[in-house]
Amino acid sequence: MPPALDRIRVGSAPDSWGVWFAEDPAQVPWRRFLDEVAEAGYAWIELGPYGYLPTDPRVLREETDRRGLKVSAGTVFTALHRGPAVWEETWEQVARVAELTRAMGAGHLVVIPSFWRDDKTAELLEDPELTPDQWRLLARGMERLAREVLDAYGLALAVHPHADTHIDTEAHVERFLDATDPDLVHLCLDTGHYAYCGGDSVKLIETYGERVGYLHLKQVDPDVLADVTRRGTPFGPAVRQGVMCEPPGGVPALEPVLAAAQGLGVDLFAIVEQDMYPCPPDKPLPIARRTRAFLRSCGA
Repeated sequence: MPPALDRIRVGSAPDSWGVWFAEDPAQVPWRRFLDEVAEAGYAWIELGPYGYLPTDPRVLREETDRRGLKVSAGTVFTALHRGPAVWEETWEQVARVAELTRAMGAGHLVVIPSFWRDDKTAELLEDPELTPDQWRLLARGMERLAREVLDAYGLALAVHPHADTHIDTEAHVERFLDATDPDLVHLCLDTGHYAYCGGDSVKLIETYGERVGYLHLKQVDPDVLADVTRRGTPFGPAVRQGVMCEPPGGVPALEPVLAAAQGLGVDLFAIVEQDMYPCPPDKPLPIARRTRAFLRSCGA
């Protein structure tokens, strides 16, 4: 039997049910998501895109309580490398999500940087590389956001490296971590996105373990990734091509990632996210059951 991963709290997210937007006819209704994520054996969920699940905390708490579910985090997108001009707009979005996140008893806010290219058309929206001044604005902006979210809502900030954003590759992630206050800014390590961008999750945990405050569990299909990389396919079409696959069929191997995370000696959420937008409505539940069984076999 594998050693018990008693510091790892496993959950799943609307993303694993093909949910990317607050409203979209291609997505399963929110009640079905809640029913099925509980049926698959998960106790923890994320909020997903704000407005997909009920935003009235009384309603949402009633719905989650009766299914034995609890919320681990909310998620926001930001473009803080653009400087003070975007602060008010950013805070307006963050405050809505943070308020609901706190009301649901969660302690984390996952922050995803804005995309530098359109995830459907591949149109360049910005230069893929930030200037030194933009890196400075990004670092200071994330520190300010972390401080104000903690002060106002008691939530810990976890920045999510993501494909087609400015925090993606190993070099970019390390530059970001080295430029930000370790007491304020932590990382949501998404194993799939990091592998998609060429990173080694175990190495990151071993090198910057004190910065890892949250995990997303995901794998990539190396054959599909090779084609995506060769063609320069943007992230959205890559997902439709099946670049994110069901574990344990892809990379990175999750067993050593979970063992390294357990070795940090702190409690960590490990939320399954298998990007599948869009997907047939009957596809997610069997995958979720098998993934939960696989993670149990790893000791989680």
